Amino acid sequence: MELSQRIAEMISPTVEAMGFRVVKVDYNGGHSPRLLIMAEDADTGRMNVEDCAKLSRAVSAILDVEDPLAGTYALEVSSPGIDRPLVRFEDFEKFSGFEAKIETSRAIDGRKRFKGRLGEVKNGNVRIETKDQAYDLSFQDIDSAKLLLSDDLIAAAQGQQKQ
Repeated sequence: MELSQRIAEMISPTVEAMGFRVVKVDYNGGHSPRLLIMAEDADTGRMNVEDCAKLSRAVSAILDVEDPLAGTYALEVSSPGIDRPLVRFEDFEKFSGFEAKIETSRAIDGRKRFKGRLGEVKNGNVRIETKDQAYDLSFQDIDSAKLLLSDDLIAAAQGQQKQ
C-alpha cells in the first residue's frame, strides 16, 4: 500500500469524527519533505482557516503517535480549493458539467491526457467531452483529475457560499 494511502486510512476515522472528509493526501519527500492533507466539511464541502488549524492539530497528534514518516517534514492542511482534485467517483458525479483535466494510467485512443467538460457518469465510467470528441473513461483507469478554473465554476462556488 502506498504511503499516502496508508496515512489517509490512518487519519480518516478522526477526520470524519470531526465532521470533515479527507479529499487527498500527498507526500513529497526530498530536500524539504511535505505532507499535504486536503479536507472539506462533510456536509457543506467548505473549509475555513479555523477548520484547517483544528484539523491540523488533530492530525498532527495522530502522526506523532503512529510515526509513519521518518525524519522531519512540514504538515500542511488545506481546503481542496475551487479547482479541486477529483478523487472519488462521486466527485465526478457532483461536478458533471464543469471543465476538467484528466490523466489516465493507460492510453485510450492513443492519449493519456484529456481536457474538456465532464459529462455523464455511470456504470463506473466518466465521460469527458473534449473539443474533438467525447470519451468514456473507466474510473479505474483515471490516475489524476482536477477541475479547471472557469467562470461557471466560480459562479457555482459563489452561489454555494450564499446558501
